[in-house]
Amino acid sequence: MSKHLLSCDWGTSSFRLRLVNLKERDVVGEVTSSDGIGTVYSAWQEARKGGELESGQADAVPRGAFYRSVIATQVAALSRQTGIDLASVPIVLSGMASSSIGMRELPYARLPFALDGSHLGMRQEEEEPDFPHEITLISGVRSDHDVMRGEETQLIGLSAAMDLSGRDAIFIFPGTHSKHMFVRDGRLIDFKTFMTGEVFNLMANQSILKDSIDHYLHSDFKPEAAAAFREGIRESGSGNILNALFTVRTNQLFDLFSKRDNGMFLSGLLIGYEIRDLTRETNAHLVLCGGNNLYQLYKAAIETLGLSGRATIIPSEIVDRAATTGHIRIFENQYLTLNKANL
Repeated sequence: MSKHLLSCDWGTSSFRLRLVNLKERDVVGEVTSSDGIGTVYSAWQEARKGGELESGQADAVPRGAFYRSVIATQVAALSRQTGIDLASVPIVLSGMASSSIGMRELPYARLPFALDGSHLGMRQEEEEPDFPHEITLISGVRSDHDVMRGEETQLIGLSAAMDLSGRDAIFIFPGTHSKHMFVRDGRLIDFKTFMTGEVFNLMANQSILKDSIDHYLHSDFKPEAAAAFREGIRESGSGNILNALFTVRTNQLFDLFSKRDNGMFLSGLLIGYEIRDLTRETNAHLVLCGGNNLYQLYKAAIETLGLSGRATIIPSEIVDRAATTGHIRIFENQYLTLNKANL
């Protein structure tokens, strides 16, 4: 087995590549880029239209080769950073790379989904003469009403470090499209997507409410901002969200909050509606996976709604490594499976 592994998390708007020492489980180096799948897909479409490769033929821009060229650029940057020759180092690739706008579309795995990764849909891409890396491309997961790509790999990584002792658990992944993942007996049995972050951005930038708030840093959680945020959480239990949203406007008209604190109120209102959904799940342990700048807000929401007694907060540094830990687990399980098959 290779001494190293290239762990690649390729989302819609970002790209992250890490070099991992498999024996020590250390991250040796990391490169990131804003060349997310959405940007690369648009660039590939433009290349097809313009025939930008040497052949000059629009049909001569193979999708897989175009995406591999993006990866190769980042592998070269990582090789320069670490001083390590990365030729023949295998790559595990998750996220939107297996979507309809990715390198190759893979069908979603179905629920229930085993957290050892054995139910994943995977495809092996062999080494190419100009790309000396075998790629393991990972699918997403679907239920009858929802889909995700990328978070399932983080869940595989986090579950390896959690001792739930047979308890039902709900893993909460904050984000633009937050995920609540329902786990039982080592399997993902259901999940829900909440468009909390996207709705906030729409309200704050494109609705009538944009003139009632000022933008703020989530990390700037000072007492006045925290009080406004918690007031938004409490307001989330008072009625219909469509009516509650308009109170952001009246807060400003009646000088109840500064525009900055009113932005925190809006955030509390939306996150409150999301987290309040969990108050009905009385038998499950809550696991907050806050590895980004929303961590403090979701933690405050859990506390304000009285859910702290049955919640575990995963440290941000563990969450930040979750996808990479999942990649290692998937790669090693795949290696063991191949060895058994060849006995």
